[in-house]
Amino acid sequence: MPLSTMKRVLLKLSGEVLMGDQQFGIDPAFVMELAKEVKTARETGLEICLVIGGGNIFRGMAGAAQGMDRAQADYMGMLATVMNALAMQSALEQLGVQTRVQSAVQMDQVCEPVIRRRAERHLEKGRIVIFAAGVGAPYFTTDSGAALRAAEMNCDALLKGTSVDGVYDSDPKKNADAKRFETVTYGKVLADDLKVMDASAVALCRDNNIPIVVFSIREKGNLARVLSGEGVQTIVTNEKK
Repeated sequence: MPLSTMKRVLLKLSGEVLMGDQQFGIDPAFVMELAKEVKTARETGLEICLVIGGGNIFRGMAGAAQGMDRAQADYMGMLATVMNALAMQSALEQLGVQTRVQSAVQMDQVCEPVIRRRAERHLEKGRIVIFAAGVGAPYFTTDSGAALRAAEMNCDALLKGTSVDGVYDSDPKKNADAKRFETVTYGKVLADDLKVMDASAVALCRDNNIPIVVFSIREKGNLARVLSGEGVQTIVTNEKK
């Protein structure tokens, strides 16, 4: 499906982009810039779901690597994603965009639980739905949470906004000759371990035929360009081109 004809997408943002130029935490000014990008996309009539990682605050696998219990560390990471979701909600609502945060870990004082039909209704009313706390269980990343919500909400594509402008055959930060793909199949991503998303997320998108669009969210206006089909990105699909 051409990006310009999509009706509903899930935008997955890595937690690290919320840091801006900081080393840790949330940069409110940069979050506001991201919110403006999302608002511009929403104004095209697109229905938008959001999932934000938690790596700017706490990453479960990193905690486990330092000796923490993996399940406990993952739950801490889930709480970090809720904090990021609330920060993005605040920025969007300052811009006049109605949003709802739904968390897979129930915390009624600050957000709704994940209820698919309620989320559908929010989208129909023009609200942006921010899904937090991953899948609500340890041992799964927010990439898996994004793929799950994209399938659950019948999204036309999963857009992954990161710090790089697509999928490369090797790490472009380490290899100056790394080649960027315009399109690539799910099978190649999994077989060559291309680090687009974790394997379970890629497999879930493959099984539900949800294209994954990888692009740089740090470039101002890039989200709108990608949605119009003009931006620099890599599209992961079942089709070989």
